Amino acid sequence: MERLQKIMAEAGVASRRECEDMIREGLVKVNGTTVRKLPVFVDLGSDVITVSGRKLKASAKVYYLLNKPKNVICTNYDPVGRTRAIDLLPKMKERVYPVGRLDADSQGLLLLTNDGELANKLTHPRYGVTKKYVAEVAGAVKGEDIEKLKKGIYIDQGKASAEGIKILRRGAKHCLLEISLREGRNRQIRRMLARLGYPVKRLTRVRMGRLTLRGLGPGKFRALTHGEVEHLWKLADRGASHGKKRVVKDS
Repeated sequence: MERLQKIMAEAGVASRRECEDMIREGLVKVNGTTVRKLPVFVDLGSDVITVSGRKLKASAKVYYLLNKPKNVICTNYDPVGRTRAIDLLPKMKERVYPVGRLDADSQGLLLLTNDGELANKLTHPRYGVTKKYVAEVAGAVKGEDIEKLKKGIYIDQGKASAEGIKILRRGAKHCLLEISLREGRNRQIRRMLARLGYPVKRLTRVRMGRLTLRGLGPGKFRALTHGEVEHLWKLADRGASHGKKRVVKDS
């Protein structure tokens, strides 16, 4: 028996948090009965689960890399009807969702998959998977502020820090920074830099592990290779207290 939102996420419905929202909104039935309160424990092998009238069933794991443009949102459930990251992929039988989030104003590397376990590990701070960003900011960034960003700055969600920062280009009115994070709080880079008086004008995620945007223009995507999926599992398991050896089958 496992939590309903976990089963839904692993089946590619949406992220766990979005699945929880869908349950509370009455969009999910278990054995014909609408469930709204959490926790709910189910067995996909014996329980019949439907989401918005569609029967849930296990599907093959798929993995995609997308170069997300600006003004595209990283959610599968959006009643407003904005352009979602999944709208940039062709129609497929598997229901994928974004791994973590880039806010609508940001762009760059975004993974989409229906592998809920891997997605959770790649986004959970406990596992410390490093993501690299390039930020164009207003103002001439001072050396002491770089150190403050590394040591940690208090934002609305608590103390946040950057693992590494490099100045790629320094100007009197603008700077280009390369920033590495192991955590991924909501709009973290923007909030940290804003606290020091450096508004972010442009933010691009350029790397996760060894994955980059090479060869992908804005809005373009590709499937991950077998070796790249293995690499992501190694990154995810590195921080686990008792990592299990993963065997990834070719699809």
